[in-house]
Amino acid sequence: MIRWLTNLYPPSHTHMHTDGAFKTVEHGFPHQPSALAFDPKLQLMAIGTKSGAIKVYGVPGVEFTGLHKDTTAVTQIHFLPGQGRLLSLLDDNTIHLWELVRDSGVCLQEVSSYTLPGRPGIESCSATRVTVLHLLRSCDLLCIGTEGGGVYFLELPLLSLKDGDTLLQDQVVQSLPDDYRCGKSLGPVESIQEHPQQPGKILIGYSRGLVILWAPTCLQATLLSLFLSVSVSHNDGGYCVWTVTSGNGCSAQPSTTIPYGPFPCKAINKILWRTTQTGSPVLLYSGGMPRASYGDRHCLTVQQDKTHVTLDFTSRVIDFFTVHNIEQEKEFDEASALVVLLEEELVVIDLQTPGWPTLPTPYLAPLHSSAITCSFHISSVPPKLWERLVNAGKAQQGHQQTHRTWPICGGKNLAPPSKQHELLLTGHEDGTVRFWDASGVALTPIYKLSTANVFHTDCDPCDDPPDPSDDPDMQQEEEWPPFRKVGCFDPYSDDPRLGIQKISLCKYSNKLVVAGTAGQVIVLGLNEERSDHSVEVSVVDLLQDREGFTWKGHDRLEPRLKPAPFPPGFQPQALVQCLPPASVTAVALHAEWNLISFGTSHGFGLFDYHKRNAVLARCTLHPNDSLAMEGPLSRVKSLKKSLRQSFRRIRKSRVSGKKRTITTPTSKANAALAEQEDVAPVQRRIEPRSADDSLSGVVRCLCFADTFLRDGTHHGPTLWAGTNSGSVYAYALEVPGVGSGRASERGGAGDGSACVEALLGKEIQLMHRAPVVSICVLDGRGKPLPDPYEASQDLAIAPDMTNAHSVLIASEEQLKVFSLPKVSAKTKFKLTAHEGCRVRKVAVVLFLSTAQEDYSEHTLVCLTNLGDLHLFNVPGLRPQVRYSCIRKEDISGIASCVFTKNGQGFYLISPSEYERFSLSAKVLTAPLCSVQLDRVLDASDGTTLQANGTHKNQMGQAEGMCTHTHTHTHTHTHTLSPCLLFRVFTLFSLRTS
Repeated sequence: MIRWLTNLYPPSHTHMHTDGAFKTVEHGFPHQPSALAFDPKLQLMAIGTKSGAIKVYGVPGVEFTGLHKDTTAVTQIHFLPGQGRLLSLLDDNTIHLWELVRDSGVCLQEVSSYTLPGRPGIESCSATRVTVLHLLRSCDLLCIGTEGGGVYFLELPLLSLKDGDTLLQDQVVQSLPDDYRCGKSLGPVESIQEHPQQPGKILIGYSRGLVILWAPTCLQATLLSLFLSVSVSHNDGGYCVWTVTSGNGCSAQPSTTIPYGPFPCKAINKILWRTTQTGSPVLLYSGGMPRASYGDRHCLTVQQDKTHVTLDFTSRVIDFFTVHNIEQEKEFDEASALVVLLEEELVVIDLQTPGWPTLPTPYLAPLHSSAITCSFHISSVPPKLWERLVNAGKAQQGHQQTHRTWPICGGKNLAPPSKQHELLLTGHEDGTVRFWDASGVALTPIYKLSTANVFHTDCDPCDDPPDPSDDPDMQQEEEWPPFRKVGCFDPYSDDPRLGIQKISLCKYSNKLVVAGTAGQVIVLGLNEERSDHSVEVSVVDLLQDREGFTWKGHDRLEPRLKPAPFPPGFQPQALVQCLPPASVTAVALHAEWNLISFGTSHGFGLFDYHKRNAVLARCTLHPNDSLAMEGPLSRVKSLKKSLRQSFRRIRKSRVSGKKRTITTPTSKANAALAEQEDVAPVQRRIEPRSADDSLSGVVRCLCFADTFLRDGTHHGPTLWAGTNSGSVYAYALEVPGVGSGRASERGGAGDGSACVEALLGKEIQLMHRAPVVSICVLDGRGKPLPDPYEASQDLAIAPDMTNAHSVLIASEEQLKVFSLPKVSAKTKFKLTAHEGCRVRKVAVVLFLSTAQEDYSEHTLVCLTNLGDLHLFNVPGLRPQVRYSCIRKEDISGIASCVFTKNGQGFYLISPSEYERFSLSAKVLTAPLCSVQLDRVLDASDGTTLQANGTHKNQMGQAEGMCTHTHTHTHTHTHTLSPCLLFRVFTLFSLRTS
């Protein structure tokens, strides 16, 4: 454990945080999936990605992750059923064997790899490029089909080539009748399947259309075998089913069925045939759409008797499988579920319920169904709020969703139930806010809020009268193909101005504030009933009629004036429209005072949503802030203007550098002081930022606090705002019914017509004009003030109002604590001067001790532009420790990072995945699970344990990933004596604390 770098506390209090930023689990959908596999015995699913990652999933909470040494795309994955082993084929033509092994826990570990050698005398390696892998049911032999038409056989688990059994095209052609020889080449091997009743015989399909049955024992190819039906799909969008009569011959070639003909259709990429007890089999295939009309659709068709459904997805189909009976004694397959891996999401179809509805996914939900624009975390959610959100989410599920159990149910989740509920809120480009259950390993969707119905948009369903032809049931009867929209991935936004930029939620009052790209700020309340009402609009002009400024950006969204329907859940109560309609850069909510504050690139405002009254509008623009008038969606910005501003900065820095070289008595004294300072630790020289820089008026942070601003004896509500130019504005608020010696509740009968008033109390200008990232007011004990309602309802320790307060201001360059109310500097730490980095994210985190239950400490956590986490004690600002967390090149990951109050954090590692990490030794959310395997227990090879996660540091990626030959103390499974006892053992995953 890392100990605190202070001697103020006894050793029992030092076990507060981990030995590093421990990355615990990855939430969301794997980025760029490329392969899919399913173990029907263990009920585990594996997904491979283009970055070389393999992720194994079971019941919610069971997850294993492995990463190949090279970031090469995984093209195929195959499980060895029941053994906890899987094979992966990479795009570089290498085959890798993975195992779930025990070594201080359980991990998915690569044990060996193999590369198919080239054929003698053939210079090109394309002949041995692997096109298909097929594992025999005995799990001792792997069949490898190649582009050259050859089939090779690998012994498992040793991955050794059986030279004598290699099947080349020449051998196949020689054993065929003359009528079935299609030229000199049969083409690449497209498919390999094992005979369902005669183990060891394999069915081989070639691209030229030939299908043969090969018996390795007799080295002879036959066309088909008895009691065998084969379904074959073609590249013309058709398929045919071969029915075999007795003997070795087959019946006459059946006619090809083209479901979506007669016009040219795209190829059917994969087809599955599943038998049922009712007699009518279920036929599933992907592709086959009419090329001209629907060639751009991503579809999968499910047919049974007269029931025909074409599942229409919004992203490409990677692969699919069915969950069905695999026992030999079972006569029918009886498929229960269809699992479809798409490029952007995972869709599961219930095949046992009439109508084939979809199953809600408990994990692997597409976080990026619309692009994520912001996030917000809430810990210790009250049970009542949680229940109301869950009920609102259930009400949103339509009739096309079923509530059957999740079909991928392998393994066992051993993690104890979470003691408290956690919420992760994500804002999206389409104007939605999604609520996720972040209490455990699986990030589960709970509820979705849409703000689009507050405004008139181009694609507004409420503006048009209902059309009877829009009924999906009528469309299925009339339309051909019978499309059904499936999945929730929708990357297209009706209007980019709807994008959510900031979120704030009060978990005690159930008040939510969301702010968007076009200056809209919406206050919402939780309602369990459906409501039809209009939303009152208040306009706040942040320019205050300042002359010389003309907004050149996008227009504001047009609010809906007529009543609109709002489903159960969060419903809008007030709409504040900022003018100019620039993107909102900061929001703050104080539900106890019924106040919200919001900031843009032009200024900030204060609004009383109880009285529907705009209290304050302050413009922060500098006279040269012309760029702030163009907006993020404006096309007015020119390359010429950008270059001109860059050259001006360079010229100013050169001029200021020349001025410093003038020899004066003052400059000589400064030079002497600089020579003396060189003896001390070296600090980088920080150049002051010019006040003429563009976007200097952007409001970066807002904060409400009940503190001392006017004098040291009377405390009251205050509002703090920090800007991009290093300015801090502190306003004293007169809130009726709130203040020293008065009640802390508003909205009562005694308020009358009194309104909130704001008076500027202090204005601070940081010397180097660095942007202000965060403002936090500390009480007399040096602890941050509690959230609204926590102190008044005895939900937290009341703040110390007897001793002097202080304010912690974090800029991009330094951290500084000022005393209140005098605003005199107490202590500071120059992060940029000492470390050469800039602050990007700041949070005050509460760390709990693992040695003593009732001890905790508040720590300031800073994320820098280099991806490092710096920890400081509060309020002394003494450096505690520094951790490497995010790659410095990952700009979007650093910008998306959000901290929790208990020492954890989330950041985007891809558009669809969050990485979760923890700085706390006591609060960890990591997989703790077990899997029962039916195979001989191998001794661990002692390789370093691979952590659960794919995005590791470069040093971490190499650990435990080296290719080596796994040593076995027995021969492979299929040659073992029948009397050998197989042990069933349980593997436990690692949980570090």
